[in-house]
Amino acid sequence: MVPRRLRDLRWSQEPRPALLAVPIVLIAIVTVVDILAPSSVHLGPFLVSAPAVTASFAGPRATACVGALAVTAQAVVAAARTSLVDLNHSVQLITLILMSAFVTSFAARRERHERELVQLRSVATAAQEVVLKPLPQRVGSLRIASVYLAAESEAQIGGDLYAAARTEHATRIVIGDVRGKGLEAVGDAALLLGAFRGAAHRQADLPALMAFLEGTVSSNLDDPAAPDTATEDRGEAFITAAAMDIPDEEPVLHLINCGHPPPLLLRHGRVSALEVRSPAPPLGLTEFVDSELSEETFAFEQGDIALLYTDGVIEARNREGTFYPLAERMAGKAGKGPDALLTGLCRDLLRHVGGHLGDDAAMVAIERVPRPS
Repeated sequence: MVPRRLRDLRWSQEPRPALLAVPIVLIAIVTVVDILAPSSVHLGPFLVSAPAVTASFAGPRATACVGALAVTAQAVVAAARTSLVDLNHSVQLITLILMSAFVTSFAARRERHERELVQLRSVATAAQEVVLKPLPQRVGSLRIASVYLAAESEAQIGGDLYAAARTEHATRIVIGDVRGKGLEAVGDAALLLGAFRGAAHRQADLPALMAFLEGTVSSNLDDPAAPDTATEDRGEAFITAAAMDIPDEEPVLHLINCGHPPPLLLRHGRVSALEVRSPAPPLGLTEFVDSELSEETFAFEQGDIALLYTDGVIEARNREGTFYPLAERMAGKAGKGPDALLTGLCRDLLRHVGGHLGDDAAMVAIERVPRPS
């Protein structure tokens, strides 16, 4: 499954014809009614609404053209009713010209801001695509699907992460969530992913790997070259993570959870949480919390699906403030493979929140299947 990213928003200076017809029809109606109205009635001031409406959806060129059309219409009304040099119509013409220029300048400013926003989102998307590489769809006796749902809030990008690596007889998968947003969070995620990819196939066991990752994160947080402006925030930085070691031959999985939401296991239509008895603190906090990294083993048989996810999924709320019931919705999609499962969960999650997530969300679904001969 291809991860879903930030939407590709592109500013277009050419408005839709249907929308552009609205201010033009408005000008025509006001002009005709104003000419036919009694001499004591003046509808000319309503013409300023045409360029104002255009500025809400079009660029400065279209706004200026509609403004010029409105000024021309006002001149036609003046010539039909009295004359262009009439004081009343002269004031209306001057006011309409000034107001059209005013809203055109705002349309230009809005267009400039939209272009900057698109550029920022493009940079954010490119940065995260470099950091978060797609997972393989088939590894040994596993089928894997992954998805990344980005919160569409300005140019903010989060630190949700996942990766997979092969050892001689097993597959290792990690998922994590960096505290905070922006480029610092992406930098921390890139650091952890780089350390995982470099060491996952070298470390003999899962506790040793997680100890290595903990040392990498802690040393980065203590780096004296870190920006001084973020000293307090960096002191509170940490990464929640969960790592699995799934042997090729044994129907089990080994799990270490460092402050991350517990994975879910789907078996025969029933969902259970893989709660470890001795969870470790998030990476980067071991100097404050004394804890030992130890793995726990869970059955993982053929046909089982394990779901790793970040808190952006379970903390997503609807309009009533209800959190997304991930375990319940996952059970309702039993009998499907990892790709279909994540597709259904994503649609259901976006429907639950009304189409807009408040935080980035990542999910990885792993199914044990017969190993190819």
